[in-house]
Amino acid sequence: MSETFAAVQPMLDEHASIEADLADPAVHADAGRARTLGRRYAELGRVVAAHRAWRQATDDLEAATELAAEDPSFAEEVPALRSAAEDATETLRRVLIPRDPDDGRDVILEVKAGEGGEESALFAGDLLRMYVRYAERQGWKTEVIEATESDLGGFKDVQVAVKAKGAVAPEDGVWAHLKYEGGVHRVQRVPVTESQGRIHTSAAGVLVFPEVEDVGEVEIDQNDLRIDVYRSSGPGGQSVNTTDSAVRITHVPTGIVVSMQNEKSQLQNREQAMRVLRARLLAAQQEAAAAESAELRRSQVRTVDRSERIRTYNFPENRIADHRTGYKAYNLDHVLDGDLDPVVRSAIEADEAARLADAGGAAG
Repeated sequence: MSETFAAVQPMLDEHASIEADLADPAVHADAGRARTLGRRYAELGRVVAAHRAWRQATDDLEAATELAAEDPSFAEEVPALRSAAEDATETLRRVLIPRDPDDGRDVILEVKAGEGGEESALFAGDLLRMYVRYAERQGWKTEVIEATESDLGGFKDVQVAVKAKGAVAPEDGVWAHLKYEGGVHRVQRVPVTESQGRIHTSAAGVLVFPEVEDVGEVEIDQNDLRIDVYRSSGPGGQSVNTTDSAVRITHVPTGIVVSMQNEKSQLQNREQAMRVLRARLLAAQQEAAAAESAELRRSQVRTVDRSERIRTYNFPENRIADHRTGYKAYNLDHVLDGDLDPVVRSAIEADEAARLADAGGAAG
């Protein structure tokens, strides 16, 4: 086996070990452990399948080459078999590139109005609809956790959980697709509030966090929390409820603040706030670890700088443009209706190309 693929055998052994564990009913008594094992098993399954295909293709090429030395009629098969072996080698090399361990996770996605006032809030609503429609196309479920509407029906701030239905392979996970959406999204169009027909530019921010599956993943000291309760309010400050059901939780060590008021009870709002807080703390821990590790490459298409302008939505030209990957298309209306996959795919491919280049440099 090539030195490039020296890491395969331990992964094959791990796959067999996890397969045995998953066959043990006792493992499934711990839902968190079973879920983690299942996700790792699916990830390793790609390596196992690619390795089998590579082994078969290289064996076929070797056999045909040996036979061709004795019988020239076999020589005609060699070029096609060599091409198949090269393709299988490239596929195996790709699946051996370390994946983001969170790729199989669900996410909490937040859209916040930015520059542009009411127009920005309306655009935030357009982005929310785009993500919900995209999730529907992917077969995912969405749940609005918290929403603060604007006077004209947009959103000042909205948080939505996006979940895959059942266990999925890491490359099909929600985080694997939506992690590239974080950043500033710019819109150019004539606002509904503009009477002169002039094109304005405004923006909305998107934050994406991998959701914590097991509360034990993120340790939170209750003494580090400041919890305030207050009355819910709606657009324009109008009162929605006359009881102190809204909850604001501040994680004092990090300064992270999460507010919830959508649910009717204080307990439900507190549970949802803790859910979001855990996701934000997990993301903060991972970003801190990545910043400290010289071995981790900073992705060209996913940066922790949430102030980065990543995409422009130009309505007059019906144009969508991603500034990180160079992707551009003139079907903005379709993208906003959920046809986001080509845009997301451009980010995935750019990231994979950079990872391959890094892997090649490391191998060299």
